[in-house]
Amino acid sequence: MPKPHGFTYEKQGDCVVITHRGRAAGTLRGARAGKFLAEVESGGPQLVMARWTGAYKFGNERTARNHPRNRG
Repeated sequence: MPKPHGFTYEKQGDCVVITHRGRAAGTLRGARAGKFLAEVESGGPQLVMARWTGAYKFGNERTARNHPRNRG
């Protein structure tokens, strides 16, 4: 899986705006913003931002879920 890149974040008062390549990818407010800031400062900020915005999925999840081996 390729490592994500191009994410930035900006703290604006009590909310955090996450952008990906200049476009807004998510806004976090209140307690979620605090959790995000604590996690992003602990290390691996690009991967953390990708996970929080949901951009870590690359489209093959539906195919894998419907595979006969994974149906349960």
